[in-house]
Amino acid sequence: VNQDKNYISVSAVKVQMPALSPTMEEGNIIKWLKKEGEAVAAGDALCEIETDKAVVTLESNDDGVMAKILMDEGSRNVRLGTLIALMVEEGQDWKQVEIPPPEAAAPSAASPATHAAAAPVVLRLSPAARHILDTNGLDPKLATPTGPRGLITKEDALNLLKKFPAPKATPAMTATAVPSPVPITATAPPPPPPGSRPNIPPLSVPGKPGAPGTFTEIPASNVRRVIAQRLTQSKTTIPHAYASVDCDMAAVMHLRKDLAKEQIKVSVNDFIIKAAAVTLKEMPEVNVTWSGDGPRALDSIHISIAVATDKGLITPIIKNAANKGVQEISANAKALAQKARDGKLLPEEYQGGSFSISNLGMFGISGFSAVINPPQACILAVGTSRAELRLCEDDQTLRTQQLMRVTLSSDGRLVDDELASRFLDKFRANLEQPRRMALA
Repeated sequence: VNQDKNYISVSAVKVQMPALSPTMEEGNIIKWLKKEGEAVAAGDALCEIETDKAVVTLESNDDGVMAKILMDEGSRNVRLGTLIALMVEEGQDWKQVEIPPPEAAAPSAASPATHAAAAPVVLRLSPAARHILDTNGLDPKLATPTGPRGLITKEDALNLLKKFPAPKATPAMTATAVPSPVPITATAPPPPPPGSRPNIPPLSVPGKPGAPGTFTEIPASNVRRVIAQRLTQSKTTIPHAYASVDCDMAAVMHLRKDLAKEQIKVSVNDFIIKAAAVTLKEMPEVNVTWSGDGPRALDSIHISIAVATDKGLITPIIKNAANKGVQEISANAKALAQKARDGKLLPEEYQGGSFSISNLGMFGISGFSAVINPPQACILAVGTSRAELRLCEDDQTLRTQQLMRVTLSSDGRLVDDELASRFLDKFRANLEQPRRMALA
């Protein structure tokens, strides 16, 4: 270790919070897979990190020994580039590695460790401490951490709250807030005066569960925060246009039965994915995205499919879907959906789609409009199928048709109403004649 304790020795290997997705700004450390003192080989899994998309395994780029874990399991909102662990080379005494102080400045040009970046200042708070400080509007920097590795504990937050308590109501204020002499108990404190910081205990406001005004705060996962940001971005920056069409599903239903006799099980959604991909191949002007400079035509057709998970919605990708048969699409979709629910998707499995499909038909939803997934130009919202009597144009007789409504949300900058209408017409034709599509 260098004698200057502000710097890490060149023999120490830094493990920093990496960018595991293009939109990731911070991550949560879910689980460490290596312990301090344990040997590490290049390619070994070090820890599991929750990004804004999924839980991803961080692999080591170097051989060595895990010396110090600086961010414990459960650490949340760790910014990119933050030092999360230290490794040493094989043969070195890992117990002697020094931890750089949070306030370390960047090394000067004359420093023997000019290649080593300074450790950023990181405030580490327990969930209870974070809630207390946020609720009472207190700056975490004012707290004195007493927990391991500089963790601000619940007790630290309460001690800070004692130093800066919320203003108490004066008799005159109390008389205004409580006009009648109602006795005040611990479960029903008087409301604070206007403009003051409410002194609210962690997790919920005072009162019996279910009473008016009570609530329980639910921490948002990284995935849900990013979903909220992207949905807001999409609806406020993209001119959405909508068009719907009903598709006759009779041929798809018959073909599914024929395939089932051959022990080939595919879903209606697999045919929808195939039909969308084939239509995009026939109409490449819809297979586009919006970049900062304008439209960008895509060379490949990658279909993003919306999958609901406990942590939020994610869209794994069926790559080169136009060149795959329905059976291969079905296998890909099932595997990706399971990985999405398990939080095990790799970045390349959910990044780079060109067209999205969201199917709520299995929930009995007749029709809906979906929000475009930027920078894509379109998303297809699929409802459930329904039986409906319609007049047959050929012989003027009434026949029962199994109809399914799909609604295309399109970016008006890229796909205008006329182009969207032609796309839906061709999509319907492909779906209603599934044998015409390449099924091999």
